[in-house]
Amino acid sequence: MAYQAEIVGEHPSMVEVRRLIAKVAESPTRTVLVYGETGTGKGLVARKLHDQSARAKAEFIDVNCAAIPANLMESELFGFEKGAFTGALSKKTGLVEAADGGTIFLDEIRELDPVLQAKLLSLLDNQEFRRVGAVRSQKVDVRFIAATNRILYGEVGAGRFRDDLYYRLQVVAINVPPLRERGRDVLILSEYFMRKYSARYGRVIRAMEPAVEDVFLRYHWPGNVRELENLLERIFILEDDRQVLVSHIPPRIMREVESDRAIEPPSAELLTDAPMNFHAATRAFQYQLVSRSLATHGGVSAAAKALGISRHALRHQMSKLGL
Repeated sequence: MAYQAEIVGEHPSMVEVRRLIAKVAESPTRTVLVYGETGTGKGLVARKLHDQSARAKAEFIDVNCAAIPANLMESELFGFEKGAFTGALSKKTGLVEAADGGTIFLDEIRELDPVLQAKLLSLLDNQEFRRVGAVRSQKVDVRFIAATNRILYGEVGAGRFRDDLYYRLQVVAINVPPLRERGRDVLILSEYFMRKYSARYGRVIRAMEPAVEDVFLRYHWPGNVRELENLLERIFILEDDRQVLVSHIPPRIMREVESDRAIEPPSAELLTDAPMNFHAATRAFQYQLVSRSLATHGGVSAAAKALGISRHALRHQMSKLGL
């Protein structure tokens, strides 16, 4: 059984991602910006935006802006005419032209060279481009989905990204949350990947011992969904057991989880006279400060405002503290 990649999860943040994909896919907008840490699934979001749109029968072209040298990117995107430069022995169709009627996914958009940022802006504004060495421009109908693992406005402030291109891309933005903020989605995703690799490798592993579930819920998953999937595929390749066991989990993950477990937040006073190391005391303070703010103000938005931090920052702290 072949598994088609799906956006899996029941956390409210992922329900919202799927809702936005459905709304944006059917809209006529030609620009979408996808935010998310490495490994969260930005490419999958882009693919679903294409597949659920009226453009689904045309091309979906994936371009990694960090992987193509700046001196080659223009000819890759726009193509070139015969004789445009030394070595241009014949005309080449660029990716923009090849995607006419469809979608181009520009991953790691912040890595795009400033000169090409200006040419991309012109293309977005006019839906026209010119091959390298060509005299005339030509029209195209392409939706551009750009992705970045950094807050792009910060790149604008640092002078590394054009502000006019940023505002052109920012018409619709979709934020893909990190796995550590998605609660029990890590277990739902684990079940999905176990079914996927059971089909691929012809052997069934569809259960985890309870201790593994505890580890997966406590671990911070810096590599996000990609890290989880790679770990489970590795277990299918290397292990012979009929379920996922704690002994299958890499030592580095176990060390991090045990380190966090060793400084569980106490439920007594903010600080006590009992011996307590710096990390334990800091975690205890943070735990009670955040939990009391949530209880006092009745929700994340009000608590974040009272603490003087963003809702995103507060949710991150809540995830770290197990709240």
